[in-house]
Amino acid sequence: MTAAVEDAHVELDVVSKSYGGIHAVREVSLAVRRGTVHAIVGENGAGKSTVSKLIAGAISPTGGRLMVSGREVSYGSPRQALADGIAMMDQELAMVPHRSVMENVFLGSESRQAGFVRRGEQRRRFAELLERSGFDLDGRALVSSLRLADQQKVEILRALARNAELIIMDEPTAPLSMVESEQLFDIIRSLRDRGTTIIYISHFLEEVLEISDVVTVMRDGRHIRTGPSSEETQDSLVQGMLGRSLDLAFPERVQCAPDSEPLLEVRDLSLTGSFKGVSFDVRPGEIVGLAGLIGSGRTEVVRAIFGADRYESGRVTMRGRALRGSPAASIRHGLVMLPESRQHDGLIMMRSVAENAALACLQRFSTLGFMRRRRQRDAVAALIADLAIKTSSDQAVVDSLSGGNQQKVVFAKCLMAGPEVLIVDEPTRGVDVGAKRAIYELLVSLAANGMAVIVISSEVEEVLGLAHRVIVMRRGRLVAEFAAEEASEERVLAAAFGTTSNA
Repeated sequence: MTAAVEDAHVELDVVSKSYGGIHAVREVSLAVRRGTVHAIVGENGAGKSTVSKLIAGAISPTGGRLMVSGREVSYGSPRQALADGIAMMDQELAMVPHRSVMENVFLGSESRQAGFVRRGEQRRRFAELLERSGFDLDGRALVSSLRLADQQKVEILRALARNAELIIMDEPTAPLSMVESEQLFDIIRSLRDRGTTIIYISHFLEEVLEISDVVTVMRDGRHIRTGPSSEETQDSLVQGMLGRSLDLAFPERVQCAPDSEPLLEVRDLSLTGSFKGVSFDVRPGEIVGLAGLIGSGRTEVVRAIFGADRYESGRVTMRGRALRGSPAASIRHGLVMLPESRQHDGLIMMRSVAENAALACLQRFSTLGFMRRRRQRDAVAALIADLAIKTSSDQAVVDSLSGGNQQKVVFAKCLMAGPEVLIVDEPTRGVDVGAKRAIYELLVSLAANGMAVIVISSEVEEVLGLAHRVIVMRRGRLVAEFAAEEASEERVLAAAFGTTSNA
């Protein structure tokens, strides 16, 4: 057993967690000091989220000890951990979608008297939370009506409402804009200064170095090292995470023919309250980046193009043929979309890798209504190999995979349909640097082989690194377009914010 660490809020003492023959965490010993922001980094599958779930009581260790404030604990549920002042904001948002924002914020911690909820007291507490956080949310709005960024704010407010002494944040800025991320960092610093401990898990290494006091590097379920964040760099963290250095630059784009006929044409697409007069083309072999702030209409436009949502006027054509109706019709015509949220729109989490990968084109594997399982599994096996999906088998439940491998399964589902045009909305959200590079190489390779690709990303650097052409949206309209050689972060952000720049 390791010696106790002075002023440790949480200690893991030779802790392990296995699922059958798979070791998610291997003999990890780690101390998190009280009143610090302690970051944990590593590739998908490195054990970061498993460690956080062990601390939060969501799962139990198969070996070792967990100590909280010097006392050995054995949590059977998150509620028991919450009683010890430990709250977790999971990477995949866990809310009641058809309840209000306020109800979700106080879920399990309602203001009650004689068994009845005290509505007035709850409204007062909610107003205090909004003032404290700087967020602007309507407490009466249904959570299901909110954008992902606002749903994340609800999760943050819920943790604040519980007055937790230790808050675990797993990828908290993934759906947030730069401004909203800075607001979150201010909240984190304020919490830390009042003595709250924050365990911060993120794939954004730059923000890890900015916000954390201490950083732990994990690899293959093992604790590699822990030390002051001030002594680390992005390159040193990557080398620790991967066991090797990694070229963080984007792969070289293959130039497309500028005079080729467009594969996809969008003309004057409009929907009242969401977007207006949107027009653009995408050619074979071209990657078009769609940039803009969260709420600018990027996702709404591509969902309408794909047929997932309606539009009121305008037209969408593929190779000159009108395309309007449903996602199924779009897929038949060669237009496929990877959605913003893999959990809610991309995958059936409790189904297998094979079932999910084949979901968009079941007709390929059926004869007279009967599934040809061998043909399906052969096709899935090829994609698992091509995309380097880490899974024990094609029958593994998707929910058991790391976030990066879940994202690769969504890519497998898209590619199984054999698209000519691929729309990818936030393709690397919740994905580590190694998996990001693999996804970048995949997108560039698909374009090099003649596929037209539309990339939507909140990371301006990602759009600039991948796209042959960048289109910027603001308030539902296309406001700027740049060729790759003309585009810069300053120009794109100036267009997105509605300012001017000649950078």
